[in-house]
Amino acid sequence: MALRNALYDRQVLKARRLSRPVVSIGNISVGGSGKTPFVIALGTLLHERGISFDVLSRGYGRSSTEIAVVDPNGTPEQFGDEPLLIAQKLKAPVIVGADRYQAGLLAEKNFSAKLHLLDDGFQHRRLHRDFDIVLLQPDDLQDALLPVGRLREPLASLRRAHALVLPDSLDWSFDNKRIWHVRRHMAIDAKANASKAVAFCGIARPEQFFAGLGVNSMCQVIKTVPFPDHHRYSQKDIMQLLSIKAAAGAQIFITTEKDKINLGPLASQLEPLNTVTLSMELQDARSTVDDLIKTLEQGSGYRL
Repeated sequence: MALRNALYDRQVLKARRLSRPVVSIGNISVGGSGKTPFVIALGTLLHERGISFDVLSRGYGRSSTEIAVVDPNGTPEQFGDEPLLIAQKLKAPVIVGADRYQAGLLAEKNFSAKLHLLDDGFQHRRLHRDFDIVLLQPDDLQDALLPVGRLREPLASLRRAHALVLPDSLDWSFDNKRIWHVRRHMAIDAKANASKAVAFCGIARPEQFFAGLGVNSMCQVIKTVPFPDHHRYSQKDIMQLLSIKAAAGAQIFITTEKDKINLGPLASQLEPLNTVTLSMELQDARSTVDDLIKTLEQGSGYRL
């Protein structure tokens, strides 16, 4: 990774540039930093400003590597679970493909968006970006590189970033970078209140989800069941969950929106199933988006 970054820094390897500005949202660790909720939060703020955008994503876990426009009514096998969730939430074009430059060319040919949001793009240096946003978790600051720890690259790589996004509880600075703070929210259907629940999920940091349920919901979580990140549920998993629910004497299941997508038609067998909405709120959102737009316009010469 260090050699690859050095080659790009010295322009031995060339990044390809799209016609419209690119804002990358990424991290330096393996999963669980909140990229998808942040893309949705930033996209919502851009919608409110009347700034059209599309989203370019790899589409992790999909069965094809071909570039495709996400159908919000499609399946995770076709498009990946996170691109589907983004498309459903933002009602904006989402294009998946291993080559994000080619995905961007397709987007510029077919849509009139003013800018591209590059999902999980910090390490995808083949595509030039005009603004790099990196999300950090507190654990990242003390972690080690893969395979010993979870870091994809060292903290020194944050010098490439334009802005670092931290939880509102974390006070940290790096190399005079912009520091943006976010607050996470979990919303659960009020019908789940006072119920005994089995909570399950297939996300990168399941312990955060389970801990958040204990703080943010009125239901009583009596059993937690973690699955691997991006887990595609099978009938065997459904039978296992139903067995756990019966043994625990629980009344309901609780899971995430991403898991609801990966359950597909199997979700009906787990009713009553309550889906938790995970969202992010960007502090000082107005001035932060003002700064982002100003930087993009000055750097690219493109009027948003």
